[in-house]
Amino acid sequence: MTGPILPGATLGVLGSGQLGRMFAIAARRLGYRVHVLSPDDDTPTGQVADQEVRADYLDLDQVARFAQGVSVVTFEFENVPAETTRICEQFAPVRPAGSVLFTSQNRRREKTYLRDAGLPVTPFVAVENVAELKSALLQLGIPAVLKTADWGYDGKGQVVIRSLDEAAAAWEKLAVPAAILEAFIDFASELSVVAARGLSGEFVSYGPIGNSHSRHILDISVCPARVPAEIAKEAIEISRAVLERMNVVGVLCVEFFLTRDGRLLINETAPRPHNSGHLTIDGHVSCQFEQQVRAICGLPLGSSEQRTPCAMANLLGDLWEPGEPDWAAVLGSPSVKLHLYGKRAARIGRKMGHLTALAASVDEAEQLAIAARNAMIRHTS
Repeated sequence: MTGPILPGATLGVLGSGQLGRMFAIAARRLGYRVHVLSPDDDTPTGQVADQEVRADYLDLDQVARFAQGVSVVTFEFENVPAETTRICEQFAPVRPAGSVLFTSQNRRREKTYLRDAGLPVTPFVAVENVAELKSALLQLGIPAVLKTADWGYDGKGQVVIRSLDEAAAAWEKLAVPAAILEAFIDFASELSVVAARGLSGEFVSYGPIGNSHSRHILDISVCPARVPAEIAKEAIEISRAVLERMNVVGVLCVEFFLTRDGRLLINETAPRPHNSGHLTIDGHVSCQFEQQVRAICGLPLGSSEQRTPCAMANLLGDLWEPGEPDWAAVLGSPSVKLHLYGKRAARIGRKMGHLTALAASVDEAEQLAIAARNAMIRHTS
């Protein structure tokens, strides 16, 4: 299909978490139907989709039937097997392409691709055994971070090594055939640029967004980020180069470290909407999920103009531990918007929702978001 995919068509999503849910809401608002495929049922995406298909990603017969019933396929997380996207591509466009997914889902391929493209990445060495790890530690210096090549997110699959003596134990802990060792970056801040690229090469971005983490999970995001204008411009330019070099059609997030001496280094990419970009739903004219719909359907991209400074706070399952959160406390704030993902069970560290605070300044928005989240916690006597 070469022309635009118009409202009324059916869009297919691989993956059924909260990112797919918010994509489906944006798609339905624009008049599209949505089908979702994942190994689960009654999922955050399935609750708002027109059809939920429960199948393993490697059930290629089911995947083929799914792809034949939609006009375009996209995904909401990186860990979709390459075989799945190859089958889909036989029946419908996959956007971003399976090749983009293949590159981004493996840290070694991703870092090598970006480095070879002349883009600034954190220094790294590929390692496949303890001997190579020790050699890489001598090359990059200590401390350093050992990361699995595949299937890492929210800080999973990585170990900080603080002495050469820790190499063997770190390798044993990861228990993988291939990994990368990255130099430890003493960064001033962490930034992300969420951007969209259309079929014609049209580009828009929201970044940079400033991020802070707790237990390796994104905690607070603020937009605009507290960085000088020249840093913001450079982050957007690097992100544009990433999307253009990878020939992305859709949404992709570039995560950066900003070093204390003012250098931007790419930490990783995510070829989908991003947790930090959730604040665009309330803070911007067209949110990241609407941009994903527009881009994969070959429609003009929307405006990424920011309406007001904003901050987002993740709501983890931890908030449910003392009891059901105090919804009235947060909903009573006129400048705070609550988003829940419809997950059936709250668990420690599980993303259950988020809230976005809008204010006259980033500092005020951040304070509002934190205060609203704290007000939700039930205090036992």
